Amino acid sequence: MASAWALINELFMIASSIFAGMGWYQIRHRDVHRHRRMMVLAASLGAAFFVSYALGTLLVGDSRFGGPQSFAMLYQVILQIHVMLATIAAVLGVLTVVLAVRRRFHMHRKIAPWTAILWFISAGSGLIVYLMLFVIFPPGPSVGNLLHLIMSGH
Repeated sequence: MASAWALINELFMIASSIFAGMGWYQIRHRDVHRHRRMMVLAASLGAAFFVSYALGTLLVGDSRFGGPQSFAMLYQVILQIHVMLATIAAVLGVLTVVLAVRRRFHMHRKIAPWTAILWFISAGSGLIVYLMLFVIFPPGPSVGNLLHLIMSGH
């Protein structure tokens, strides 16, 4: 169950990045209408990722790294970079969308490229984390789901 949920999360993240890239391409070619559509899709898929990830953590739990110990440190470094960049990109993403909705395009134009770049790097590092957790190496044990831990008082 954990690997299927992780695949869905990864697909949300990759699709979000693809639409963000398409939106960036559209605005560079002055097609504001298509840019807006692509970015709404990118933001919606990014939000779907975060909701799905939170639900997965709550209901399924997280998987531990199951690969060889010689790769554990590399995995942890990539994971921590991913988490940090994803968090920053998410906050900037919300700010970028709010600025666009409020039609504050001067500020939107200043932070949107940084937001997209961080999102692309986050998506790439997230893909590496997913591959290391579920594809390259056998999955490690799942950490108990948060809902169970809360209900059991632990």
